[in-house]
Amino acid sequence: MSPSPIGNVIRRLRFDHGEMTQQDLALRCQVTRQTIIALEADRYSPSLALAFRIARVFGVGLEDVFTWQEDP
Repeated sequence: MSPSPIGNVIRRLRFDHGEMTQQDLALRCQVTRQTIIALEADRYSPSLALAFRIARVFGVGLEDVFTWQEDP
């Protein structure tokens, strides 16, 4: 499976916010821990609603969490 073109810094943000666990973030975003794992590994692109929920948990904008990785 090829990586998602949407990159993220979720792992860094979790640790910057009191070493939040994947499970804590999942609960706050109303998804499974496996979803957070897949996002952090760039194996899954979030829905727009989930992207907003993640950004709001960290109190930042979407582009502070997610980046679009252009094809070379």
